[in-house]
Amino acid sequence: MNNKNQLQIHVGVDVGKSKLDIALHPLDLHFTVPNDETHIQKVIQVLKQHQLKSIVVEATGRYEHALVFACDKADLPIIVVNPIQVRRFAQVIGVLAKTDKIDASVIARFAATIKPDFKPIPDEQSRLIKDLLIRRTQLLEMATMEKNRLQILPKTLHDSIAALLKTLEKQVETITKQLDVLVVQAKHWRCKSEILTSVPGVGKVLAYTLLSELPELGNLNRKEIAALVGVAPMNKESGSYQGKRRIRGGRHRVRTVMFMAMMSAIQCNPVFSRYYNHLKAAGKLPKVALIACMRKLIVILNTMVKNGEKWTEKEA
Repeated sequence: MNNKNQLQIHVGVDVGKSKLDIALHPLDLHFTVPNDETHIQKVIQVLKQHQLKSIVVEATGRYEHALVFACDKADLPIIVVNPIQVRRFAQVIGVLAKTDKIDASVIARFAATIKPDFKPIPDEQSRLIKDLLIRRTQLLEMATMEKNRLQILPKTLHDSIAALLKTLEKQVETITKQLDVLVVQAKHWRCKSEILTSVPGVGKVLAYTLLSELPELGNLNRKEIAALVGVAPMNKESGSYQGKRRIRGGRHRVRTVMFMAMMSAIQCNPVFSRYYNHLKAAGKLPKVALIACMRKLIVILNTMVKNGEKWTEKEA
C-alpha cells in the first residue's frame, strides 16, 4: 500500500450519459459506476485514498460537469481536455480498438505521458454567466432562422413567424438583463468588463464572452493570447514550398463574437478603421484585413486587462 501511495497516479475517466468508466494508471485498475451524484461522491472517496497526480476527462458536452465540479469542490486535480487530443494520442500509441474501458485507459495514459496543463474550474457564478451567453446565442440563431423563413414562406405563415420572433426578442432582452445583474454583482467581472467596454466597438456581449471563455486574458503574452483565440496566422512551409499562412484552431465562440464586434469597431473606432483601410490599400482581402484587426484588438485588450487600464487611442 505504501508503494502505491508513492506512485504518481493518473486517472482517466471516459464519460457517458449514464456511466463513468474510470482507469488508474499505472495501477491497471478499472471500474465503472453510474454517472449520478451519489456514485460520484463514492468515486471521490475512493480516489482520495490514492496519491493522485491528475484526473483527466474529455469535454463531452456537459455530461462531465457533475464529476468535474464535484472533484473541484473536493480539491482533486481535475483537468478537462479536448477529445481530439486524446484520439490522436491513441493513434500515435497504436490503440485502434475503441471501447469505454479502453478509452478510459488511453485517457489515463494520455494524462501520464502528455501531462496536460491544469486550468482553473470556473466558479458557479461564472458558469451561470457562460450558460446565459450560450443561451443568448442560441436564441439569436433561432431568430435568424425565422427571419430567413419570413422571406421564403407564404404570407399566410408570416403572423406565426412574427409572433415567434417577438417571443425570441423578449427572451434575449431578459437574458441580457440577467447577465448585466450577475456581472455587476461580481467585482472581478465588473472591473474587467469596464476596462474592456471602454474600447469603442467592444460591447457588453463581447466583454462577457471574453471573461467567460478566455479567463487567460491578461495573463499571457501577445503571441500566446492571439494563438489561443485562433487569430494568429500559422506558417505552412516545407523545403522550397512556401504555403499561405492561415489561422487555425483557437476558441471558436470567442472568435465568432469578436468577428461581429470588429464589424462594428471598423465603423466607430478610428484606430481600427485606419488599420483596416491601410491593410486593404496594401492589397489584403477584406476578410484577411478583418482578422488582422481582430488580432490587434485581442492583443490590446490583453494588455489593458494586464495593466488594469482603460482605453486610449495610444494603446494602438
